Formats: sequence, structure tokens, C-alpha cells
Amino acid sequence: MAHGPAAYVHGYSQREGERLSDQAATLSELLHHDTRFPEGARVLEVGCGIGAQTAIVGPANPGARIVSVEIALESLRQARERAAQQRLENVRFVNADLFRLPFPDACFDHVFVCFVLEHVAEPLEALRHVRRVLKPDGRLTLIEGDHRSAYFHPWSELAWRTIDCLVTAQARAGGDALIGRRLFPLLRAARFRDIAVTPRVVYADAGRPEWVEGFTRRTFIAMVQGARQRAIDLGLIDAAAWDAGIAALKRTAEVDGTFSYTFFKGTATR
Repeated sequence: MAHGPAAYVHGYSQREGERLSDQAATLSELLHHDTRFPEGARVLEVGCGIGAQTAIVGPANPGARIVSVEIALESLRQARERAAQQRLENVRFVNADLFRLPFPDACFDHVFVCFVLEHVAEPLEALRHVRRVLKPDGRLTLIEGDHRSAYFHPWSELAWRTIDCLVTAQARAGGDALIGRRLFPLLRAARFRDIAVTPRVVYADAGRPEWVEGFTRRTFIAMVQGARQRAIDLGLIDAAAWDAGIAALKRTAEVDGTFSYTFFKGTATR
């Protein structure tokens, strides 16, 4: 079987780039308050995309030497541009495939993988490639979401159906939008040890308007909206039902609405 990334179901539009940036900024404290690397550590970031996470993790770890790899050239160009604007001097970018990492065995102290495994067809094989480049006793940090962890008020079957369309479209493209719940068994199967997985829960209501805007509207709903044409083309839903579902999702961001979602952060040792 050929190894490699699944189709990126969200696409590479300017709006998707904006969504990734909004997501990273909103979730920075929740996901990365404990993403810390020792002084002098050599760190590999796998699948950096447009550098949205790099822009957070890099400045928070100025003493680490970070190599960020990405297979998509346009995304890599944007990542380099972002890093230059931030004057990030501890990050180097490399065009590389996760399944063909151009590094010798056991050469990194830490590997950081965020929102990547959901987009690969063989996540276990991906973790084996990551493990190869880790030094003995090297550490891995892994973060993924789980789209069926979403729950909200007011409830709407059509809103839930749009989310499920995204999950199905991603599965048909070879990915797994539910991979967050699988982190522990995947890490165990890849022969990591000292595995610890913690849920990181987002909760948004009118008392936390920054979360309503930053996550419910600009991250989650924007992500689902990006799958509209693919879901319709696959015959999963028609345009009218899709638009009604998105309207119902937007209703959860109103003053009497609530929205919650769970990410999972795993750490492990080679």
C-alpha cells in the first residue's frame, strides 16, 4: 500500500488559512500552555501547514531549535513568510513528506504533531516514522480533535448532519475526523511508552464572548462550512439542507446558545 497524506478535505483557500490562524490564536492557552521544550532541544514539527501552530510554539520555546516540515509548497511558503514577519530565528522550514522524513534515525529530542494525523490514511505508520527520528527517551507531543465530541444548544438534527457530512467526507478522502479518541491505542501500537492523554475541552457561551467568536464562529463553523461543496458533490446532503444546518449551527453562537468540543493532547516517550 502506498503511504502518504489523505486529501485535505478543508481545501487550501485563503479563508481556510484565516481559519487556521484564528483556531491557533484562540486555542493557544488551552492547548499549548504546557507545550515546552528544554533549552537546546532539537525539535521536529511535523506537518506545520501555514505555520499557525509554529507561530505559537516557536516564540514560547526560544531556546529550542525547531525544524518544521510540510509537504505542500504553498503552505510552506506562507509558513516561512509568517515566521519572517515574527522574526522567528529558532525555526527552520523544510519541504518534506511525513512518510519520507529526510533525517537520520534518532536525531531529535522531541517531535511535535498537531492536527496532522486526522489527515493521513495510515496514522499508525505515520507514528512509526515519527518514532524513528526520535532519540531514545525522546518525547512526542500529539494533538488531535474529535468532531463527534461536539455538543451544543439549541439542538438541531440538521446542524448535526452537517458535522456528520464533514466526518464522512474526510473518511472517504482517507482521513479520520474522530482520531482524537484513538490517540492512546495508536501510541501504544506504535510502541511508545509513558503515554498520557488528556482532554482539552472548549466551552463557549455568551459569558465567554471571545470563545463564541474565536472558536464557535471562526473555527468550528468555518471548518464545517468549508466542506459544503464536497459534501454536496458526494451526495451526502443537498444544498438546502446543508444551508439550513449551517444556519442552525450559527444559532448556537447567539446569546442563548452554547457550544462545546473536545481536543485530545497526548505525550509519550520513545
